[in-house]
This record gives sequence, structure tokens and C-alpha cells, in this order.
Amino acid sequence: MKKWTLSVMLAFSAVFATAQKQDDNNPHTLLWQISGNGLQQPSYLFGTIHMLCSDDAVLSDSLKHIISRCKEVYLEVDMDNLFEMLGMMKHMKMRDDTTLADLLSKEDFEKVKSYFDNKGGLIPFSMLGTFKPMLSMSTLEEADIPCESAVAMEQLIMEEAKRDNKPIKGLETMAYQASIFDSIPYKLQAEQLVAYIDSAVAGNDHSSQEFAKLLAAYKNQDLEQLQALINKDDDGMAQYSNLLLYNRNRNWVEKLKNLMPGKSLLVAVGAGHLPGDKGVISLLRKAGYKVTPVNNDMHKKMDIQSI
Repeated sequence: MKKWTLSVMLAFSAVFATAQKQDDNNPHTLLWQISGNGLQQPSYLFGTIHMLCSDDAVLSDSLKHIISRCKEVYLEVDMDNLFEMLGMMKHMKMRDDTTLADLLSKEDFEKVKSYFDNKGGLIPFSMLGTFKPMLSMSTLEEADIPCESAVAMEQLIMEEAKRDNKPIKGLETMAYQASIFDSIPYKLQAEQLVAYIDSAVAGNDHSSQEFAKLLAAYKNQDLEQLQALINKDDDGMAQYSNLLLYNRNRNWVEKLKNLMPGKSLLVAVGAGHLPGDKGVISLLRKAGYKVTPVNNDMHKKMDIQSI
């Protein structure tokens, strides 16, 4: 679940809370410059998290400066496309009119229904019961955010881009993202959902603790720690890493090879996609680009002349 938390829901599923001492081997930053390999202008890569306490969700001066100078902003999906966003619900549903009631015992189904009903939310359980279970579970993980008001980092980037009249585009479609979950057995997803709820009902806050660790690693801009947490296989989802992360990373890098020449881009994707040998940073370097860290400190003015 944590893999998807970072890459799609939280990316993935806090930001820049403290100034970080830079380490050449593990620079604490979410912002990277892409240059070389024939590029006339650099592009930039930023790691997002898809749900964050509003008080922590702030764009650094350096990131704002990059947005003001870049030609286009690319997110995982084009969240500025109203037509696509309105059609999102149909892509979240399971195929063949499958529902949670079809996947679970009557006892487990009633347990899940009761839990969602008690939690409340904008989406009624009658609709959530038709969603791919991992997407339904993401609404519970969002509720674990330790604050009353939350926001997506992508939303802040979009608002800044609009102020600077920058086009906003997507590396993939909402339909493609949702289709990934059709390749993970619905029953397995449903079992993961039940396990999550069982843990919460029993007062076992292991999932919340793991989620808090992810938020802390993101807040510290520590991609190495994020990678360690994502690779911690305690939820049975490691076999789907290619679907959730690595295939998408490769697809994005191939697309960026054609998009970056001739113009400067800001590419903002879930922070879980950046680190590791199969991460976007490594894949770009293997493709011949120079990828270097950019200071992303929120607590002092940036030296933006070198960006």
C-alpha cells in the first residue's frame, strides 16, 4: 500500500519542516535539475506527496522561481483537465459490475461497511463498494493525516503555474492510472482492505506509524529513507512493484526524452518514483542526463541565480 500511497494518492501518497544539511551521497532535497545530453535548457524534477497538512504544504522560493521560468509543467496526470477529472469516477470502479460484497464473506463485508459508515466522508459507501478496493482504502489513509485541513502538493503547483500562465499537462492519463489496479486481483485488494480495518479496530496503529514515517521522511526530503520504507515488504505488494512504480518510471523517462529538448519543463511526480536504481533520477542518468540536487530549503531565501 505504501508504494501507491506515495505514487498516486499521497505520493504516493509533510513538507520541508526543517533545514537540512546536505550530504553528497544522500542530498536531502525533493528538487533536481536535469541537464546535459544535448539539452539546451535544463528541466527540473520535483517529488510530490498527494495529501499533506495545509500548514506544511508550501512551495519553496526555488521551486516557485523554476515554475516562473519553465515553459510547461507536467504532473503525473493533467489535473487541470476538467473533462478527464469529471470522468475519473468511472475509471475507479471494478470491472464487470464487481462489488466488495462479491469479494468478501458477509461478515467481512459488514465489517468494512460499518467502518466506512462510521468514518464518514464525501463518497457514500454505496459508491465506494464498487471501487477498486485499494482506491477505497486510500480514502482511509487520507483520513489518517494528522490535521483538520489537508491539501495535495500538486494543487499548490497548479495554482502557482496558473498564476504564471504556464500550461499544465500530464505524463499519463487518469484512465491508465486506474487501470493498473485491474492487474492486481480484486480479491487480494479486498483482503488488504479488511486487514487494514482489522488493525485499526484492534487499536493496532502500525499502519498509522508507518504512514507517519513516510510523512517524516518526506518532510525531511530524505529520498533514501523513503526508498527504504517503500521497499519494506510487509503488505504483500512487492510483486506488484513493476506495475505500481517501475514500469511507469521507465515510460515517463522515455516520454521526457522527447519532451525536454528545446524547452525547460518542471516535472512533478510522486516522491516515491524518484529514488533507487529503478527510480526516475537513476533512469535519467543512465539515459545520459546529468541530474543534480537543487536546494529546496523553505526557511531562508534561495540563491536562485544558479537555478
